[in-house]
Amino acid sequence: MVETGNHDHHHQQHNHQPPPSQAAVPPRSVAAPLGSARGPFFPPAEQLLQLNYCIHSNPSWVQTAVLGFQHYIVMLGTTVMVATLLVPRMGGSPGDKARVIQSLLFMSGVNTLLQTWFGTRLPTVMGPSFAYVVSVLAVINDLSDGTFDSEHQRFSHTMRAIQGSLIVSSFINIILGYSNAWGKLTRFISPVVLVPSVCVVGLGLFARGFPQLANCVQIGLPMLILLVVAQQYLQHIHPVARPMLERFALLVCIAIIWSFAAILTVAGAYNNVKQQTKLSCRTDRSYLISSASWIKIPYPFQWGTPIFRASHVFGMMGAALVSSAESTATFYATARLAGATSPPAHVISRSIGLQGIGQLLQGIFGSVVGTAAAVENVGLLGLTRVGSRRVVQISTAFMIFFSIFGKFGAFFASIPLPIFAAIYCILYGIVAAIGISFIQFANNNSMRNIYVLGVSLFLGISIPQYFIMNTDASGHGPVKTNGGWFNDILNTIFSSPPTVALIVGTILDNTLEARHSVDDRGIPWLVPFQRRKGDSRNDEFYSYPLRISEYIPTRFL
Repeated sequence: MVETGNHDHHHQQHNHQPPPSQAAVPPRSVAAPLGSARGPFFPPAEQLLQLNYCIHSNPSWVQTAVLGFQHYIVMLGTTVMVATLLVPRMGGSPGDKARVIQSLLFMSGVNTLLQTWFGTRLPTVMGPSFAYVVSVLAVINDLSDGTFDSEHQRFSHTMRAIQGSLIVSSFINIILGYSNAWGKLTRFISPVVLVPSVCVVGLGLFARGFPQLANCVQIGLPMLILLVVAQQYLQHIHPVARPMLERFALLVCIAIIWSFAAILTVAGAYNNVKQQTKLSCRTDRSYLISSASWIKIPYPFQWGTPIFRASHVFGMMGAALVSSAESTATFYATARLAGATSPPAHVISRSIGLQGIGQLLQGIFGSVVGTAAAVENVGLLGLTRVGSRRVVQISTAFMIFFSIFGKFGAFFASIPLPIFAAIYCILYGIVAAIGISFIQFANNNSMRNIYVLGVSLFLGISIPQYFIMNTDASGHGPVKTNGGWFNDILNTIFSSPPTVALIVGTILDNTLEARHSVDDRGIPWLVPFQRRKGDSRNDEFYSYPLRISEYIPTRFL
């Protein structure tokens, strides 16, 4: 208590006490927040602690191989979806579709290996990106009026045009990455921006979930229910069953439902249904096994000499930018689910630069689209609680093996797409939830933050939905000016939920009371991870393997 009463001036001087007017005022007792006594308090956690294996720890070699095969199966769904969507429009036959899938698998394996060694070094699968679909459809439409001797000739000519545009537009990512420009842009990202941008990486893919599942609800819905029950509920029956079901239930469920679909097909359940239902439900409608070659090694310029056309290149540049934005958001989600700290700016930069090199290789080897970080495989890290880098590196062996030995790869590629859609309902949801978890590092009671989050989330889903709904089958979106290349760039950028959320969130977060809300935005937490030497753990997770860093200029590390 502060002394008061009849103390004279001499007594105060003798005891060296301040005069009453300057006496220390006791701190006011801060009222406990409402409800604080009603339950436990969970402090923010930079790294998830409930992982069975993080980025550095590895399961046994047998489990690693099976988990790697599981990653291959999960990314295979998107690969088949991309080829199924684009190849028939280009005039390709089932044999052409099989070769396209082989090329996509081969380059996904190569790019994943490069990214885990020299890119982010995170356990991220680099798979085919839907960001390129609008630009590819524009190329297909542009060449549809040409005169060709056969449909196969039209397919080959279109592939050569896509190759040329992929090669030239790849330099956008190479320049942005290795000039460190992309890393400098990420410094404007705060946890408040990470929440909507990472969240819509999962939520923005809702059309590939239940809508695709409902194309054959007889096998899609049982797959979804069985996976939830087997992976989440049955694991509690016995302690021995828990690790097996938690990590491998996905493969078991696929085998069961795929067999069920095969039985329905043989029994004639889909003999008298619509053509679309046959394509979705039957296990013998892909024609991939019969048309795939036994051994076929993808090689440079396998479709012929690339064709370079400016209008195609500009449209593909927009797709390259979008894939960079989507991959960046996915890398942050991967870091959380792999038990690593948030990736530093220079690591994001070099990974985008390497993604550009990967796109250059894809153009050379004749892939139909470029790659980006596969969201579904990031969700698989959370589903299995295994964030091991080695598992993803082993998965590249399956991608490359099955791309060369086509008959074997076509066997798994013939899995009906509604089965994959059921899996995505869960995996995309996990990634979306990881995005929400970033709010723990900012003030989630700030009305300013709530405004930024709400507007970014809503517009990140709403604007792309408008663009997608108003894009016709030939890839023409709502932006229609006299410049076709300009239309393609804007239609591609605003059709991507993560890109729109990142743009809106970054602008709002850095212009609305930004200087006065540094702590509320979570900047003090994120800045140490963004800097090269800001956190001692950065080198542990993101440094190059072996001693390769001694031979590479610092600006490229």
